[in-house]
Amino acid sequence: MKLHLRARVSAALVAVSVAGLAGQSKPPVTKKDAVVDRLHGVDVPDPYRWLEDQQAPATRAWIDAQNAHTEAVVGSLAGKAQIERRLTELMKIEAIGTPTVRGGRYFYSKRRADQNLQVLYVRRDRDAPEEVLVDPHTLSADHSTSVTLMDISPDGTVVAYGVRAGGEDELTVRLLDVDAKKELPTVLPRARYSGMSITKDKKTLFYSKQTPDGPRVFAHQVGSDPSTDRKVFGDGFGLGKIIGVALSDDGRYLTVTVRHGSAAMKEEIYIADLEKGAMLEPLVTDIDATFDTTIAGRTMYLRTNWNAPKQRVMAVDLDRPARPYWREVIPESAAVMTSLNAVGGRLFAAYLENVQSRIRMFGFDGAPAGEMTAPGVGVTSNVSGAWERDEGFFTFGSLSTPATIYRYTVSSGERQVWAKLQVPVAEAPIDIKQVWFVSKDGTKVPMFVAHRRGLKLDGSNPALLTGYGGFNVSQMPNFSSRASFWIENGGVYALANMRGGGEFGEDWHHAGMLDKKQNVFDDFIAAGEWLVKNGYTSSSRLAISGGSNGGLLVGAVLTQRPDLVRAVVCTYPVLDMVRYDKFMVAKFWVPEYGSADDAAQFKTLLAYSPYHRVKKGVKYPGVLFITGDRDTRVAPLHARKMAALLQDQTGSDPAERPILLKYDTKAGHSGGLPLSKQIENLTDEMRFLFWQLGVKAATSSE
Repeated sequence: MKLHLRARVSAALVAVSVAGLAGQSKPPVTKKDAVVDRLHGVDVPDPYRWLEDQQAPATRAWIDAQNAHTEAVVGSLAGKAQIERRLTELMKIEAIGTPTVRGGRYFYSKRRADQNLQVLYVRRDRDAPEEVLVDPHTLSADHSTSVTLMDISPDGTVVAYGVRAGGEDELTVRLLDVDAKKELPTVLPRARYSGMSITKDKKTLFYSKQTPDGPRVFAHQVGSDPSTDRKVFGDGFGLGKIIGVALSDDGRYLTVTVRHGSAAMKEEIYIADLEKGAMLEPLVTDIDATFDTTIAGRTMYLRTNWNAPKQRVMAVDLDRPARPYWREVIPESAAVMTSLNAVGGRLFAAYLENVQSRIRMFGFDGAPAGEMTAPGVGVTSNVSGAWERDEGFFTFGSLSTPATIYRYTVSSGERQVWAKLQVPVAEAPIDIKQVWFVSKDGTKVPMFVAHRRGLKLDGSNPALLTGYGGFNVSQMPNFSSRASFWIENGGVYALANMRGGGEFGEDWHHAGMLDKKQNVFDDFIAAGEWLVKNGYTSSSRLAISGGSNGGLLVGAVLTQRPDLVRAVVCTYPVLDMVRYDKFMVAKFWVPEYGSADDAAQFKTLLAYSPYHRVKKGVKYPGVLFITGDRDTRVAPLHARKMAALLQDQTGSDPAERPILLKYDTKAGHSGGLPLSKQIENLTDEMRFLFWQLGVKAATSSE
């Protein structure tokens, strides 16, 4: 039962004043309501419930006031010119994506150094000149509209691409005739799509999208009205499920996967042989395990944690797919298998061994065929490509090495550089090492630590600690302009591999979810304590940052251990854990977090929910929240409510440790922001952190 004691909110009643904010250190005063929910016998106050209504005039006025306050504070900070100039050097570079080959043609995205957005390109063959397919710069004056490649027909003559407004997850889908450079009449309306495949004859487009009743798979006849599309699968699956759809490279087999939540502990597989005109039939529906599918010829390979927490591979003969005929071809090993691809007649399995990447090769029958040597010590992606082509592509990089894309010849093992990021990184040598620390319950947890060589461990260094810790996602030390910039300005950059991620398999994931979620926060706290204890930094010079589930991470730590850190950057966060699953697609996350609808899970969620742990008078660190209207994955109401609450409750001097909200009306969870806006946002983030930690911006990259 819920008890609502809510006053009516109107723009006139909101106690905020935009005028005269410039130069003031105090945030706008935010109106509080007497809203209380009674859940499982517990009264749960929610004084800023009114801020959940994103389009209400009162909320819009409040957002304007918060942005004005943030600009007044951050805009007055020193070092903008130096920081912006250097970040522009690091970020305003040519960037290119790994190519996908169809019909002997190479499709990829690329952004020139003088451009804001990724452009879609094609090469007719490997050595042919590149041709522009879709240039999104013409779609919006402010370059807030971006494009992404969705699928390519098997012969490479038709592409499906998505058009995204701001950072929304939703897309509008269009088809393009590659040879004629002409748009086809099909336009699928804005929706959240989770799979798309063009058939071999190019007459049909299979796609999966979220509907008000849950995910559904449709078949679209190219050129017809999308409102007449035929539903082919999905009835009975509710909003908490994610359905994907894909065709095999040869266009013969249609595979539908049903994931029971974002970090699914159960997946169902359905398959149809289109060559025989067969209907979708279940392959596996009754096992509580995950199944990642790869089709090579007439064999489906299933990478699965079924009776194998670190993953194994089963082979399914698609002429007799019944379970008694399944064969284990790659057994579970001590390392975690993170992906499986079939390229050039071989199986390429990517592994993590103590969070170090390895690529091992196998024959089609699972016979070991050696290990692919990496170009150096760093992060190597798995090889992507087609089963029948003797070439694939992979990327390699590290915290100190910009990513390089390699073309790999499977039969000879030869590799050639396809594209390399030319980032003007500082020449000073960087030390990167993996350390292990002990968490609260005695668990050993790894962390990558990077800094300039010769760093003195006297506790005086500014440090930035980040991580994720959830949804079976592994955190790898990939190159980032953000990390490079931080290190060259004398900072320590640390990436922790907490429980909840996938670094050590499903057991590691399970140890940081549901009623064990507190382990993740304990791990992150222990990481910060290790950095302080070992002289890398001190609490007065330690900052933490995280986004999405990582935003929950830093939100929990700032409320549980406000004394440990000086500054927090919290982006696109989940913070109200009592109500999170009532908004947008958050029901996907119930298998990971639980739901307050369940009495036992409610107790766990309330215990760590950052929004509910804030206490009056506690001296909280300085916090910069970043979110925006176009986040259609994590509702931006989390950041709005938390910013208001912390501004009201913190015992810290707001002139020294402010609570700020940077709110973009066009930003969202899925990126899509123009490069110029990315540079602007990161400049503000670095200015805030430099101010809080007492860092002076370097005048050059040396």
